[in-house]
Amino acid sequence: MELKKNPKADLEKRKGLYFEIGLVVILAACLCAFSLKSYDKDDASGNGGQAQDEEIEELDEILDTDVETPPPPPPPAPEEPELNMDQIEVVEDTKEIKEEIKIQEFDEVQNTQIAEVKIEEEVDEEEVKIFTVVENDPEFPGGMDALYKYLAENIKYPQLARDNGITGKVYVTFVVERDGSIANPRILRDIGGGCGAEAIRVVKSMPKWTPGKQRGKAVRVQFNLPVNFNLK
Repeated sequence: MELKKNPKADLEKRKGLYFEIGLVVILAACLCAFSLKSYDKDDASGNGGQAQDEEIEELDEILDTDVETPPPPPPPAPEEPELNMDQIEVVEDTKEIKEEIKIQEFDEVQNTQIAEVKIEEEVDEEEVKIFTVVENDPEFPGGMDALYKYLAENIKYPQLARDNGITGKVYVTFVVERDGSIANPRILRDIGGGCGAEAIRVVKSMPKWTPGKQRGKAVRVQFNLPVNFNLK
């Protein structure tokens, strides 16, 4: 009797279907494997990395609080110069120091010079003051007659005053100094025509007077002098 194979039990017909089922299973297994590895990696990189960062920060804080920066070292002290005993001179208490005596002498000389200057600056008021009234009036050599004669002989009548017929008295004031010299002549009253300038010229050319005196001492005296201009 010949055995016949059941056509339903023929696996060659279902070979392609089984191959496809196997591929699907393999792909599903691969996908599950990749998903598990990526999850573990994410978990490790997420929670584990964060924990590691927190531990590093705690270590930094501990190091910052515990470790103190040491202060800088002090600067080196300056070296003291060595004393040379050969250059030191020992002075006895009984030895006199000449420098102190020189300083005292200088002070004494300076004080005497200051005192002399102060004495020179003191000026007698009577030597500076100009008197208008004194016990003894100043006098021209030979008296008032000699003065009028001197004026008449030395005055040159100005041509302008002569041409215009100007006549009269010019009043001149001046100071007779303690030595009899004439100082600061000026016009009190002028008649014009050049008469005032001529009167000043003649007064300046006068010889020294006998100075006025107050309490027997020569002083400066203000003197007023009329000078006549008359046409002859």
